[in-house]
Amino acid sequence: MALTNKTTLAQTNNMTVKPASSNLVSLLLIGLLFSIFGFVTWLNGTLIKFLQTACDLNNTQASLVTFAFFISYFVMALPSSAILKKTGFKNGMGLGLIIMAIGCALFIPAAQNRNYLLFLIGLFTQGLGLAILQTASNPYVTIVGPIESAAKRISLMGICNKLAGALGSIILGRILLDPLKHIDQEIVAAVQDKNVLLQDLANRIITPYLLLSIFLIVVAIFIRFSPLPDVKDDAGGPETQEQCSRPLSSYTYLWLGALAIFAYVGVEVLAGDYIINFGTYLGVPIEYAKYLTSLTLAFMLAGYSLGVVLIPKYISQEKALLLNVFGGIVFSCGAIFLGGKLAVFCLAFLGFFHAVMWPAIWPMAIKGLGHWTKTGSALLIMGIAGGAVIPFLYSRLADSIGGNLQEAFIVLIPCYGYILFYAVKGHKIGYKETKQ
Repeated sequence: MALTNKTTLAQTNNMTVKPASSNLVSLLLIGLLFSIFGFVTWLNGTLIKFLQTACDLNNTQASLVTFAFFISYFVMALPSSAILKKTGFKNGMGLGLIIMAIGCALFIPAAQNRNYLLFLIGLFTQGLGLAILQTASNPYVTIVGPIESAAKRISLMGICNKLAGALGSIILGRILLDPLKHIDQEIVAAVQDKNVLLQDLANRIITPYLLLSIFLIVVAIFIRFSPLPDVKDDAGGPETQEQCSRPLSSYTYLWLGALAIFAYVGVEVLAGDYIINFGTYLGVPIEYAKYLTSLTLAFMLAGYSLGVVLIPKYISQEKALLLNVFGGIVFSCGAIFLGGKLAVFCLAFLGFFHAVMWPAIWPMAIKGLGHWTKTGSALLIMGIAGGAVIPFLYSRLADSIGGNLQEAFIVLIPCYGYILFYAVKGHKIGYKETKQ
């Protein structure tokens, strides 16, 4: 999802590092962590459809899957820095993995009792761990090799993230969603009690999440004894007198940028996590619909790869953002007004346009903050809560208009409209060139 390579380069510039024993081993370990980010985050699309059936939920209730997961970033963005100051970055990675493992383990009693609240607590816990893990892991992308090749390493991490997300969605989709082909007919036929059938369905999630929990613990132990370099948080570089005295509230473009991140993550989550439900709503059989989140990620991977080639050599980040926003608006209209598989394709193809949005918005919002860089970064991370709020509003709207999942995608348009405003004007409001 929205969580591809959210690296705060400006924050990393204030780090000092002890040499690593092996940059290659370090890079492979960080690649593994970014794969975990993608794998866990993009399971939500499968979970929405699965839990909606297993726990007998309406659209609004099902949207709490993404709400519980992404709201944790809002809660944990600021505390993460304080936690990492006490644990250190390397130990912080292990802590994040352990917390994620606890969240996955909570799915076991949740499934055994078909307790939706416990599922949500598990998702929220996973998000808390993931927030710490990302905050601790991102700086290493830059410091495990020469600064001149940092962009290539960031690109590699993004590819790891998306490929793992697509793979996780396919694997969990086959395990959890295949039984949905027949369960409605079995319930109607009353071959068994409905609760018995749904309990059998819920139990299917126990084994994969037990294995995932064990895997996260093993990785945490491995990271603890790995040759990853130590990262020490130092003071920032020189600043102008104006930067030192300027209050955070005066950086209007930062606050507007946090809202742009909020809108972007919201539309990204809608396109990636809600497309399975949308596909089945428009008549796509579940045996094909279960792959739609992976299809969206494939389009995002294509857009990301193209952006790596074109930006900034052939096109600036600002222009790329504008083009992709316009593309998002056009294909959103296709998802809303077209019919059948064509509408589903339009929603999936939004992934292509989402690929460069975070990398374009982030530097616009974080530039020139000086000693406020870390606080500004935390504010932008808090914007990830858009992945909780906007899908929830979408689901409430869908339920209020008779469960119409297609017309409710109208919420995409104002989100893209705001991102367009930020790309054209918002990132300039309150920004002042600094002279060192």
